[in-house]
Amino acid sequence: MQMFEQREGEVALSVDPAGQPGDASLVFIGRIASPWKLREECPKNMDAARERGGGATVTVDTLYRPGLAGLAGFSHVVILSWFEKAPRNLIVQKPRHASDAKGVFALRSPARPNPIGMHVARIVALDVDAGRIELDAIDALDDTPVIDLKPYFASVDAFPDAARPVKEGRA
Repeated sequence: MQMFEQREGEVALSVDPAGQPGDASLVFIGRIASPWKLREECPKNMDAARERGGGATVTVDTLYRPGLAGLAGFSHVVILSWFEKAPRNLIVQKPRHASDAKGVFALRSPARPNPIGMHVARIVALDVDAGRIELDAIDALDDTPVIDLKPYFASVDAFPDAARPVKEGRA
């Protein structure tokens, strides 16, 4: 596992969740192919990934390809990934771009007790037989495991009135 330097204001758990007995069993259903090979290169979110371009591909393993039936016609897909290289022991983090430390559950950082990533991407092309979903962008490292796929429904997944805390210096 790649080691990360703890920043001022961050708090680590007394135990590393990666070493704890599991509550659930996960399987990887495929992998993400992305242009991002190093953590330092990887965009911090999907907006940044789209700005930088490059696209990405999810390849679903043969066993799980029948699960793609019916996905054709959807414009977007929700990809749940496993950030296997992320530390799992930070419970309070100090992102580089933030002035204050925050609890992990108030952040979208990959460093979390269960390093699950969530990405909503536009489907550019779908080949069910090959298990390939071409995406407009992704904010995940190359070869990141995929744990699930779900169709995106704008009617129930989007909340136009959703709010978040105002950033310092902005109204």
